[in-house]
Amino acid sequence: MKNFLLPLLIFGITALAQTKTADTKAGDAANGKRLFERNGCYQCHGYSGQGGIAGARLAQTRLPFVAFSAFVRNPPSGSMPPFRAKVMSDQELADVYAFVKSIPEPKPAKDIPLLNY
Repeated sequence: MKNFLLPLLIFGITALAQTKTADTKAGDAANGKRLFERNGCYQCHGYSGQGGIAGARLAQTRLPFVAFSAFVRNPPSGSMPPFRAKVMSDQELADVYAFVKSIPEPKPAKDIPLLNY
């Protein structure tokens, strides 16, 4: 019975995630940057999503949008304030995600002269 329920549960979650993603247009990175700053995300995560003492690195995240959205909407207690749909719409969250994904990879240390002395 367990072997039957697990694939069914995975199918249901996947279908729900696809439906939710289909309702949201592709994100606008420029608007996402504006929202990232307006909502104060930079205070913990840095202007380039590089992270810091108070917030995780977001730049080049490998989280799919569904997981990113679930975390932002319902973060673990004390980790960060929740940004529910009343604060940031699904489309605005998709824009922030597009901004975070658009941040280029940093240069390798070997390409930064000051670090090669």
